Amino acid sequence: MQRCRATPSTEEMNLLGCQITTPSAKDVSPLGHTSFTPPHNETRRHMNKSQNQTSRSPKGTQKGNNMEQSDIQPPGLLELATKEDLEKMKSDRICQITAEIVLIVPRTKDDLRAYFILLQNPQFNNTSTYVIYAHLLRQIATLVEADHHFLVHWLKKLSQKSFKQLVERLLQFISLRLFPAKPEEFPPITKCSWWIPSASKVLALLNTANNLVHPPLIPYTDFYNSTLDHIDLMEEYHTWQSFGNSHRFSFCQYPFVISIAAKKIIIQRDSEQQMISIARQSLVDKVSRRQRPDMNMLFLNMKVRRTHLVSDSLDELTRKRADLKKKLKVTFVGEAGLDMGGLTKEWFLLLIRQIFHPDYGMFAYHKDSHCHWFSSFKCDNYSEFRLVGILMGLAVYNSITLDIRFPPCCYKKLLSPPIVPSDQNTPVGICSVTIDDLCQIMPELAHGLSELLSYEGNVEEDFYSTFQVFQEEFGIIKSYNLKPGGDKIPVTNQNRKEYVQLYTDFLLNKSIYKQFAAFYYGFHSVCASNALMLLRPEEVEILVCGSPELDMHALQRSTQYDGYAKTDLTIRYFWDVVLGFPLDLQKKLLHFTTGSDRVPVGGMADLNFKISKNETSTNWLPVAHTCFNQLCLPPYKSKKDLKQKLIIGISNSEGFGLE
Repeated sequence: MQRCRATPSTEEMNLLGCQITTPSAKDVSPLGHTSFTPPHNETRRHMNKSQNQTSRSPKGTQKGNNMEQSDIQPPGLLELATKEDLEKMKSDRICQITAEIVLIVPRTKDDLRAYFILLQNPQFNNTSTYVIYAHLLRQIATLVEADHHFLVHWLKKLSQKSFKQLVERLLQFISLRLFPAKPEEFPPITKCSWWIPSASKVLALLNTANNLVHPPLIPYTDFYNSTLDHIDLMEEYHTWQSFGNSHRFSFCQYPFVISIAAKKIIIQRDSEQQMISIARQSLVDKVSRRQRPDMNMLFLNMKVRRTHLVSDSLDELTRKRADLKKKLKVTFVGEAGLDMGGLTKEWFLLLIRQIFHPDYGMFAYHKDSHCHWFSSFKCDNYSEFRLVGILMGLAVYNSITLDIRFPPCCYKKLLSPPIVPSDQNTPVGICSVTIDDLCQIMPELAHGLSELLSYEGNVEEDFYSTFQVFQEEFGIIKSYNLKPGGDKIPVTNQNRKEYVQLYTDFLLNKSIYKQFAAFYYGFHSVCASNALMLLRPEEVEILVCGSPELDMHALQRSTQYDGYAKTDLTIRYFWDVVLGFPLDLQKKLLHFTTGSDRVPVGGMADLNFKISKNETSTNWLPVAHTCFNQLCLPPYKSKKDLKQKLIIGISNSEGFGLE
């Protein structure tokens, strides 16, 4: 076999339609070298096959190493070939080049550029090229860090379409290696166990490139591989936990490919195992002391008074810290009833409504951003902030969706760090924040600071500001220096960036540190698990609050009926009306019936939504039992009447619509 040089010619690059942007020295480190890995026999067979196919092409197909247009087909045939034929021939030729290039250790930037070009060959969509493709991926995966920096820089310069195609091709490669439609197409798994790790490492480069672009080239959810939902994820998780940074592969090393639904399964099973372990230990302790076991010891039992909801809940959770990872059961004092899930949800809804009420003073609601943020008021006891953190952790463990609206940076702070540090002096809940994070909470203030940054006049003379901020606390204006002696340091054109950064850091980190630290420790007292390291901040928000993506057709398919059949006229009217609602009314309906306008991670089916027949006058409005996700609907005789009553009901419900 004639060995081809590692660097394609300019003509070869033009055939691929690729434009390469060389990074500056500031962006990357100098190139290094990687070790040479001999190809397996199957690679040689595929290379020979490619050569044989090429040798049967019309005369002139191969002319050494320079691949001009005339090298693909003689001029006469080019006029007869379709565009698709030409693209196919180009890709075939590139596959042959690939088979030759993957044998060569990259020694120059041009060699690395060849890898980058070959990675984009659409012919690798075909399973018949997977052996060659796998070797290309391994060569890229085993490059030194400096070379990876170059590749990441080039990858982030790709168009959105090209970038997405690369991601989809790699995800398909992994899926088909896990569950091949035709197993005989691939070598035995024992001979190619490195295929999936190599593809995952290349995907990690793409994920890094995507995260460096603002906004990202594609949503982070496009990296999810739904095929992984069908493998033993707990085995992957245990492998990851047991072997840590060893060379044993686990998909948990690359959490960006695991869907939020799969991560929820991992977290739930991990929490169940912890619950079972704690409950078993409690049972063993009882028996060893010759005491009669009580079934209540297997649960986190909360007994609270409605009139003292916050204080009773705080006292109960403080006394039962060791039981936080047990299954939650709630009892309201003086009320008969067995908690089958409804009382637990009601407890969450009532407690959240009371704590987040503006008069309570713990959180400030910002109308412009429609979210809550921590009050910066100083106090002697921050235990109630810890209570909110515990509530969020219990909600995740008990699969309860909370109607809480925190900005995205809150969840970023909640994962800073994802594992509680052993040293209690280590700061927690502190993360790097920008003016974009501030805009999520206080858009008007963020806009004003942006204006300051772009102001073309004399900042010192026109703004007359210093490195000092003022806040109102209980009617008293207090001042805080952003840096030592800040009240005497003027903000100028030269230091305004520092001022904006310090101001943002003060508002989102320093001024609320004690409040957020209590909140952080409360959440992690329940959710202390390595599984949190698998999550992005956006995914934590979805686990706590649900997804904003509504699919009312899915809700219709999963709805249960009591007193009605899905073919009844009233039910048909109902779904005709609801499916025709604009998004804001659909959200109001969901909030009216479930207490939240968001959807659990498992989708609409996890809501267990029920429509019951209300044998009352058709002049009555619909009634909702949010604790059971139940809508009681009178048998309205016309679609117009049903629509009118439903809109009135969902638009004027008070609080959480509790019945």
